[in-house]
Amino acid sequence: MATISLKCAVLTISSDPQRADSTGDFLQEALTAAGHQCVARERSNGCRYDIRKHLSQWIADEGIEVILCNGGTGYGEHKNTVPAVRALFDEEVSGFGELFRALSYADIGSGAIQSEAVAGLANNKVIFCVPGSEGAAKLAWRELIQPQLDEGTTPCNFARHCAG
Repeated sequence: MATISLKCAVLTISSDPQRADSTGDFLQEALTAAGHQCVARERSNGCRYDIRKHLSQWIADEGIEVILCNGGTGYGEHKNTVPAVRALFDEEVSGFGELFRALSYADIGSGAIQSEAVAGLANNKVIFCVPGSEGAAKLAWRELIQPQLDEGTTPCNFARHCAG
């Protein structure tokens, strides 16, 4: 369990407001189990400006240190997450997407190329964007996000960078 408890927010991006949010539930539970706090949780309708509205508020909020987004990263008519989020980054964490797709390829095969998972920094906060699939979110959490939010991960991690 992490000794630095980060204040986190979870944004579920879905054009279907009736769809159950099992991935958002998982991410909130995983953050709490790892010793972090989920201080905000919202849903976006998937419009790039609605996504930016939520994220911009959280990026400016001193009470939030990490943002996890799920949904809208695959190919389809509602693929707005990455263009919406990239515009808000101060810097992209380029290795995140590549590593996620490599891990995903080992898990699901060639379908991994359809994920545009991405991460970046904005106002000293790390933002991770993962697919809306609960399996993909679990993979990203277990292999990439959770270790990077743990200050014990060496040689480097985002916990110390983001901690207020």
